[in-house]
Amino acid sequence: MKAHYVMVGGFLGAGKTTALLRAGEHLAGAGKRVGLIMNDQSTGLVDTALVRSRSFPVEEIAGGCFCCRFNSLIDAAARLDRDARPDVFLAEPVGSCTDLTATVTLPLLAMYGDRYDVSPLSVLVDPDRALRVLGVEAGRSFSPKVQYVYRKQLEEADVLVINKVDTVTRTRVASLRAKLEAAYPRASVLEVSARTGDGIREWIDGLIDRRGSGRVLDIDYDTYAGGEALLGWLNCTVSLAGAPVDADELLQAIARRIHADLGASGLEIAHLKLTLVPEAGGGISVVNAVGSGAPAEISFALEAEVDAAEITLNLRAEAPAERLEAAVRLALEQEARAHGTGLTVRHLERFQPARPVPTHRMAGTAG
Repeated sequence: MKAHYVMVGGFLGAGKTTALLRAGEHLAGAGKRVGLIMNDQSTGLVDTALVRSRSFPVEEIAGGCFCCRFNSLIDAAARLDRDARPDVFLAEPVGSCTDLTATVTLPLLAMYGDRYDVSPLSVLVDPDRALRVLGVEAGRSFSPKVQYVYRKQLEEADVLVINKVDTVTRTRVASLRAKLEAAYPRASVLEVSARTGDGIREWIDGLIDRRGSGRVLDIDYDTYAGGEALLGWLNCTVSLAGAPVDADELLQAIARRIHADLGASGLEIAHLKLTLVPEAGGGISVVNAVGSGAPAEISFALEAEVDAAEITLNLRAEAPAERLEAAVRLALEQEARAHGTGLTVRHLERFQPARPVPTHRMAGTAG
C-alpha cells in the first residue's frame, strides 16, 4: 500500500512542529506508523531535537528547502521507509518557503505517485501575526518583501489552519477567519490548538484521504528571493557546565535578553526557539518567542536543575545575521555570569538565505 505524504507549511513561528507532533500522536493512537521529515536552511534544529524527545522516527534535511533539496527529501523518505516503514510521512518545510505545489507536490505525484498519496497542502497561521500582516490590526510587522512571501504562502494553501486559537479571543479569531475566507476563497479554513490538541484530529483525518491540488502560484522569484534574504538565520549549540541551574529559568532568561535586545532596535523576530537537554537525559526544556511584541514562553518544562546539558538555539529575524549573533553571544555571556555557570558556544552558523533554485518546477492549474 502507498504511504500518505502530508506537507504542512506556514511562516516561521506558526506552530508547525507542535501541530505535527499532535498529529503524529493522534495517528499513532489510531494504529498508524508515522515518520517526520524536518527541514531548515542549516543544521542543528530545535524542532528535530523536540521530535526525537517524543520518540518519533525523524529525518532532518538541511541546507535549503524541500524545493531546492528535492532529492534529499526522497532520500530521507527512503531511510524512514527502511527503518520505520511509516504509513504516514509528516513533512515540515522551511518556514520562509513557498511555491511548494509546483516544486514538491507535483514532482512527487509525477515521479513517485506509485509510492505516495500526496495530501493537500496545509498552511498554519499564527493569529497574532496574521492579523497584523493582513491589516486587520495595527502593530509591528515585516517589510513589504517579507510580507510578499507570507502572503504567497497563504495564497497557495489548500487548507488554511488558524493555530493557537486557545491564546486569542473568539472575536479576534472570527475577524481573522473572515479575512482569510474573503482573501483566499478557494482554501478551506480550520481552527486548531496544537498546544491543547483541539481540532487536530479533524484536521489531520480530513487530509489523509485527499490528494493535493495541481494549482500553482503566479510568483515573482526575484521578490520572493529578496524577501527571504532579508531574514537573518542563526543556529547554534551551547554546552552548559558548572553550578546547578534551573533549566527552564535559564532558557527563559536567555530568550528574554535576546528578545529585549532585538526589540529595542526595532527588529522584528520571526521565531526564537531554544531547547535544553540534560547530559544525563530525563527530559527536555523548550522555550519559544514569536514576534518582537510577544514575550518568550515555555512550551515544554523540564522542572529540574542541571549542571551539564546541551542547549540548541534557533533564531530567525528580519535583521542582518551578524546582528543576531551579537545579541545571542551577549545574552549567553550575561546569563552565564548571572547564574554562575559556564555557557560555551560549540557551533554557530548564521547567514541570510540564498536565492531559492528549485530542483523541479512543474506547471499545473493556475491558482
